Amino acid sequence: MGYAGGAAGGAAAAAAIANAIKASGTIIRVEPRDFINIVTRIEDPLIVMTDKSFWSSYKYLSSYKGLAFYTKSDEKLNLPGNAEIIAARKIWIPS
Repeated sequence: MGYAGGAAGGAAAAAAIANAIKASGTIIRVEPRDFINIVTRIEDPLIVMTDKSFWSSYKYLSSYKGLAFYTKSDEKLNLPGNAEIIAARKIWIPS
């Protein structure tokens, strides 16, 4: 019985991950230099970022031409001066 419950739990977890991916749309992971290249193309970029914590990197998320671009960096990125920055406590990207 434990095995059947484990299989059902695994299926539920897989379904939850699939639903999270559907809800979030397409997220493209890029290198920090590519992220900067993308956001400098945007007239008035909106960037969501998290600060670096002890065990984590700086994380950045922005949208360009209907796609979401995500990066993380150990160093704070030099963002465009015209960017609107939204500080988030956490950015979670489905893996």
